[in-house]
Amino acid sequence: MDFLYVKAIHVIFVVAWFAALFYIVRLFIYNAEAQKKDEVARPILTNQFKIMQRRLLYIIGWPAAIGTYVFGMWMLFLVPAYLALPWMWLKLIGVFLLSLYHLQCQIIFKQQSEGVFKWTSFKLRLFNELPTLLLVAIVFLVIVKSSSSLIWGMLGIIVLGGVLFALASFYKKRRAKEEAQELLENAKTNANTNEGNKI
Repeated sequence: MDFLYVKAIHVIFVVAWFAALFYIVRLFIYNAEAQKKDEVARPILTNQFKIMQRRLLYIIGWPAAIGTYVFGMWMLFLVPAYLALPWMWLKLIGVFLLSLYHLQCQIIFKQQSEGVFKWTSFKLRLFNELPTLLLVAIVFLVIVKSSSSLIWGMLGIIVLGGVLFALASFYKKRRAKEEAQELLENAKTNANTNEGNKI
């Protein structure tokens, strides 16, 4: 097969892999938050999220990861000179880190399937930003093809990571404030209902 066809298929699998990794952690977040729901809603939501997680991982996530590796190695087989370039080794390190991230997602999926929720929704939100940072690093390396530009890329990633962390912290505080306000309103409503019943 022609190199450009192999490259195109490789890119398609990469896009599908990232899409699966971005979405699977959102499902973990929603499932973790569903554990705070009432006795009626919790099991319904938990079962639905389990089904969605399983389908996403095994129908899109794993096939896309395997396809990325197969067609990536095929590209290296067709053009082995890539392995002599420093940027390619940095890209391969990024892909290795992405693979570790994928394996951690598999572990979280297994835990949540068994009813174990070790990760809070806030930690999962922070965890969800890691593939974004890897995506930025890998794209810069592949397009610019220069390891010296990686310094600027890494500085950009650090700044982006800081901004994402600040946004996640802000969201957590806002959400906690909204939940506290909702609890207060519920308490007032219950108190007014109880007084009305006494009268």
